[in-house]
Amino acid sequence: MLLVSFLQQTALAQQKPQLTVAGIMQDPRWMGTAPSAPYWAEDGSRIFFGYNPDRAAADSLYAYDFSAKKIIKITPAERRRLPAAEGVYDRAFTRKLYQQQGDIFLYELKTATRRQLTATPDDESNPQFSADEQSVIFRRGQNLFQLGLNSGRLSQLTQLLPGRKKPEAKPSIQEKWLRADQLSLFEVLREKQARRRTAAAIERADEPRQPKAFYLDERLPVSLTASPDGRLVTFELRKPAPDARPTFVPAFVTESGFTESLPARTKVGAPLGVSELYLYDVAADTVRPLSLRALPGIARAASAKDSAGTSPKAVAFAAVSFSPMGRNAVVLLRSVDNKDRWLARLDAAAFALRPLFHEQDSSWVGGPNSGYMAWLDEENVLFSSEESGFAHLYRLHVGTGQRTPLSAGRFEVQRAELSRDKKTIYFQSNEGHFGQQHWYRMPAGGGPRQRLTSLPGANEAVLSPDEGRLLVRHSQSNRPWELYVQDNRPAAPPTRLTYSASKAFEAYPWRKPQLVQVPASDGDSIQARLYVPETTNGAAVIFVHGAGYLQNAHEWWSLYFREYMFHNLLADRGYTVLDMDYRASAGYGRNWRTGIYRHMGSKDLDDHVAGADFLKKHHGIDARRIGIYGGSYGGFITLMAMFTRPGVFAAGAALRPVTDWAAYNHGYAANILNEPATDSVAYRRSSPIYHAAGLRGHLLICHGMVDVNVHFQDVVRLVQRLIELKKENWELAVYPVEDHAFTEPSSWTDEYRRILKLFEETLR
Repeated sequence: MLLVSFLQQTALAQQKPQLTVAGIMQDPRWMGTAPSAPYWAEDGSRIFFGYNPDRAAADSLYAYDFSAKKIIKITPAERRRLPAAEGVYDRAFTRKLYQQQGDIFLYELKTATRRQLTATPDDESNPQFSADEQSVIFRRGQNLFQLGLNSGRLSQLTQLLPGRKKPEAKPSIQEKWLRADQLSLFEVLREKQARRRTAAAIERADEPRQPKAFYLDERLPVSLTASPDGRLVTFELRKPAPDARPTFVPAFVTESGFTESLPARTKVGAPLGVSELYLYDVAADTVRPLSLRALPGIARAASAKDSAGTSPKAVAFAAVSFSPMGRNAVVLLRSVDNKDRWLARLDAAAFALRPLFHEQDSSWVGGPNSGYMAWLDEENVLFSSEESGFAHLYRLHVGTGQRTPLSAGRFEVQRAELSRDKKTIYFQSNEGHFGQQHWYRMPAGGGPRQRLTSLPGANEAVLSPDEGRLLVRHSQSNRPWELYVQDNRPAAPPTRLTYSASKAFEAYPWRKPQLVQVPASDGDSIQARLYVPETTNGAAVIFVHGAGYLQNAHEWWSLYFREYMFHNLLADRGYTVLDMDYRASAGYGRNWRTGIYRHMGSKDLDDHVAGADFLKKHHGIDARRIGIYGGSYGGFITLMAMFTRPGVFAAGAALRPVTDWAAYNHGYAANILNEPATDSVAYRRSSPIYHAAGLRGHLLICHGMVDVNVHFQDVVRLVQRLIELKKENWELAVYPVEDHAFTEPSSWTDEYRRILKLFEETLR
């Protein structure tokens, strides 16, 4: 009996823990807290990162100390003395400027001492060294200032003033005649006038020089950039659209007990603000807007009311970057309709922009790393473009306009940075495998690429100050993020620094989903995650990730970690789960990214139908027992699946779904569908609310009531449509205190209990 009892207990101990919705949806700290935002100490002796091994209310700053070979907690007093992670260095990398708590500091790396340069109630930001590195240029309020590091002299570089300049009173014709007549009659008056003018000229000569006064006239200064030599200043002025009607979101569960209105965005197609880029020539004391006329594609067909025939496209200015010594400047800008992107050289003498590179896309310009730009020297700039179909790096000579590709192939350069001597480019890429991310290096002039990281999954690297080591943040599909360090050379063995997962998390054998290729209906191939149960129940669930432009079928820890755990729970219950990087997902190049242009719910939904066919053909799934669910864009696809593909999916759970793209924000919807007033066809065929009559299967809708991204109004309008259509097989769950991304474990638990119940009742 004792032997039997012992064997029974051993068998029970070896059993896999049973997952529950309440267990996996509790406060994520139960899993352990992965390290976040890691960076090197300035001398390379430590690595700092956000961490929370004690499950406190919030993360604290920790460090791995290489000499002690252990992790230590940084006290608040020590943290306040540390230089900020972000900052700018002088050319010799001996000093660092940074902003902290609204003030500017200078850190001496050799002595590990800091010097506070400003201590004012104003917010000071964006510090940079001057060309001679003897002073600091920074922004305070709406203007730029320069502070001498040795002299302590503070001077104001710009004088942007709110409001309008008051017009000077002008004398009438009669007053002008009388004045001239008086001066012609009386010599004493002429002598007094001459003495006044001489005294005023002497006084002006003795006065310190003041920057030219420029009145903003209801415009907002979005960015101010000074050349390192202080000769030039650029600033973007943005005038808000006066008749753009904002939206608001009502909050019903509030501390005050009253219904409160949360301010929110405008809707797509609302009037947009107007931006102009100005140049201030300090020596000439002249301010003028920069002309864009030379940019190719800047002119567009004018309206019938415009007698000139053409009008310039509205543009947004992404960045102005001066070369290290200030001899050249490059401006990165794009059209507001996002069909064009330019790199242009600043022609200060002509107050104009001269084209260097023009990228045009019939869908919309985008891709990873699209805002990257860095100077290699005074004449050459490094930038990224999807011109070849994948995001790659290019070198551009600003004098000749000659462009040289530095990388090429069916992969993406997703992040890049230069070595301190600017002879080497380091970059993150998915070369060789769309489901992995590794760190590479290559010569800045182009040449062979060397892969530096070796751990499977994702590798996010940070160079040590001496560039001899890499700090690597790494994860796999079933293992959250941890920190490693390795030498800066190919195939160097990494040393693990953190062990963050809790014992409770480690107790369950989390699946590593298979990466499979699903044949698409148009002959392409869709990368997907596949969760295969030990014993199938013949049913399947397809998960649709959100954001549209996001990757989730990969071999690293998912942003959707709750859903990942839920998929393990479903697999334990016999469900096969498929998670696809459908058309428009990130990671697969320009054509994949723009595959939904002017018709969302077309190729992206076709890919999920292909996923259902794949499950039926290769995994023995019953065609009548396939469910689908997802949040945000995933909720939108779920609605389109349930409304427009009858019989493919027996049940769907649409979480915080977009129901009408005409009610969404401009920055996202207008890129893909243009504007409702000019392309109503695109909006009607892409919005679920127009297709609700096709609902056949069982539908669950879940939505937070204080969602300031996809407004609760979206789902209310859809509900009214379903009521009028006399549909019965649907239900709505609302969450009064939740925004777009839920934060309360009770809400997560309730939502996923409902999803599980839906699938258990309709797919089993």
